Amino acid sequence: MDATNILPILKKRLAFLSGGKDRRSGLILTIPLCTDQTSMEELSSTLDYLLGIPSDKCKARGFTVIVDGRKSQWNIVKTVVLMLQNVIPAEVSLVCVVKPDEFWDKKVTHFCFWKEKDRLGFEVILVSANKLTRYIEPCQLTDEFGGSLVYDHIDWVNKRLVFEKFTKESTSLLDELLVINDSEKSSQLDKERPPDCNFLPSLDPETVLQTGHELLSELQQRRFNGAEGGGVAWSPMDDELLAQPQVMKLLDSLREQYTKYQEVCRQRSKRSQLEDIQTKVMQVVNWLEGPGTEQLRTQWGIGDSIRASQALQQKHEEIESQHSEWFAVYVELNQQIAALLSAGDEEDLVELKGLQQQLSDVCYRQASQLESRQNVLQSAHEFHGTAQDLSQQLDGLLGMLCADVAPADGAAIQQTLKHLEEKLKSVEGALVGLREKGQVLMDQMSNQTSWSYGKDVPIDNKDNVDHIQGVMEDMQLRKQRCEDMVDVRRLKMLQMVQLFKCEEDASQAVEWLGELLDALLKTHIRLGDDSQETKVLLEKHKKFVDVAQSTYDYGRQLLQATVVLCQSLRCSTRSSGDTLPRLNRVWKQFTVTTEERVHRLEMACSFHTAAEKVLVQASPDQGDIPVQVEQETYEEVETVGKALLDRLTVPVIFPDGSEQYFGSPGDMASSAEHIRDKMKLVEDRKLTLHEEDEEEEDIEQLPYQQLQYEQIHDQDEELHNDEELQDDQELHDEELQEVDTELQDGEELELENETDT
Repeated sequence: MDATNILPILKKRLAFLSGGKDRRSGLILTIPLCTDQTSMEELSSTLDYLLGIPSDKCKARGFTVIVDGRKSQWNIVKTVVLMLQNVIPAEVSLVCVVKPDEFWDKKVTHFCFWKEKDRLGFEVILVSANKLTRYIEPCQLTDEFGGSLVYDHIDWVNKRLVFEKFTKESTSLLDELLVINDSEKSSQLDKERPPDCNFLPSLDPETVLQTGHELLSELQQRRFNGAEGGGVAWSPMDDELLAQPQVMKLLDSLREQYTKYQEVCRQRSKRSQLEDIQTKVMQVVNWLEGPGTEQLRTQWGIGDSIRASQALQQKHEEIESQHSEWFAVYVELNQQIAALLSAGDEEDLVELKGLQQQLSDVCYRQASQLESRQNVLQSAHEFHGTAQDLSQQLDGLLGMLCADVAPADGAAIQQTLKHLEEKLKSVEGALVGLREKGQVLMDQMSNQTSWSYGKDVPIDNKDNVDHIQGVMEDMQLRKQRCEDMVDVRRLKMLQMVQLFKCEEDASQAVEWLGELLDALLKTHIRLGDDSQETKVLLEKHKKFVDVAQSTYDYGRQLLQATVVLCQSLRCSTRSSGDTLPRLNRVWKQFTVTTEERVHRLEMACSFHTAAEKVLVQASPDQGDIPVQVEQETYEEVETVGKALLDRLTVPVIFPDGSEQYFGSPGDMASSAEHIRDKMKLVEDRKLTLHEEDEEEEDIEQLPYQQLQYEQIHDQDEELHNDEELQDDQELHDEELQEVDTELQDGEELELENETDT
């Protein structure tokens, strides 16, 4: 009988085993009767259940039954005592009926039980609660009888339920585990018979074991607490009542069978895992060698443009995505196989290693093909990208070459030419890069092979190779055509640079002639202080004119070259422009100016030569007798000098009617002053020579002059007194002063001649 079946009755506490013992170590069964009518049937069920708890050894020592009738009637007590005869006649050794004080008739009750003693088979005594300790120790009695034994009926019922549940579950679980373990052992002996992997225990062994350990721990803990209290090491859950050894035995058996069951489960799991791995390995291998390889085998094109190569790359990414799922399965399987290899049996190692090697070979081979295909597509994308860039560069270069060249100056042409050269160099570099990428792509394709169901399948890449070579040859031809056009354009642009250079140099020649003309007018103003210096100036002027002539000739040659280059370039819109008229105009102005300069220098040379002839020949400083200068020489000096002075005041008249003077007015005044000084010097020399001639005549006529002087002096004195003749006197004085001056000059001249001599 289980406590679960009579749980409501047990909770009524109609009878209980408190765990107390009598002096004979027999268990004490307590029947607490109450004022309510006690159901004999329920009491009988309770007694049947309680008496089934102790062991046979414990039952052999007999029970001491305490019938608490203090709150009940005598007839009920009597009925209970008689019922004990029917329920446990052999196990009852003593029945103690606890009576109320002075309630029942002692004589009647004593006589009654004494009368039935032989028939009952056990002794019945009627005792009050305070005298119950005569038969039972106080420590074995509960507090309701004045004892110290602690008893909680509800706690006992709960623990009893736990115990019975554990006993029932552990027994059932042990039977199931035995069946499972025996079945697994039989299947290992007979390998051809598949094990029954679906047979599992109905209860969780871990939960049952935990329940048993908690129960055992509670039993041991209660006993330990009881010992600490100073009493006997027993409790309501004593091993005699709840069979603690039975719990321990069940736990030991359950642990043993559960350990075997765990090993069975481990073997089952290993076999299941191994079979699952085999299944998954074959799925991966079959897919990679079948549909996966077929996908790669049908995708070997490289496209004919960058857009086509991008589409192929996108398609390849989809293929890689599908492969990635299977590669993820491969990684997981490889980890599982590695775990099994590290903890597997020797009989499984060979099979596991074979599966691992097969899976690795197929996956690595497929991954290698995917990577090779990805590299080919990447190289193809780079090749087409480079080809597209090169084509655009060639189109841009061709556009530059086909456009008309209309630069503003030589610097613009040089910049355009430099840009053109850079474009061509960039095209050459791009073509070299295209060839390198094309060669790399062809090398990668030549190393490609397909693997289909364990066999190498060659790939026909002839169309791809022909396409690559065709693209490179086409780019080479386009580049060659552009190079030829660049050569023509370079020659034309160099001619244009030369044309601009000629025009620029011609303009520079005009500027130089203008600067020479300006220098001639502003700085070439000296006429020389003597004939020698004038001749030197003439020589320098000739050289100056030669430089100007060379400049003019250089400008003419440049303009002629400009005309020739324009004809070569078919540039009818360009010509010498106003450069040639400017050059001719400046040259004519320069020619007129230089002719004027030559005339002036030649006149100055003639003037200085004539003047020097007068001054040198008439100078007594030569140590010789002065030579008589002809009158024509004086006239020549005077004539040339006046003509030169007049020439200096006349401007240079250019062919266009404009006028320009040499130097500044101050410069011309200085030159004129110098000429006048020299003319005066010649005039003075002429006068000096004339005076010398007169002095010689005066020396011969000196007495006559003195007499004349005296007469004149007398006349002056006479006229001095005459007021009417005052004016005549003043005039006479002036004449005397002039005569005195001439005399003094004659005397000084004679003194100088004497000094020179």
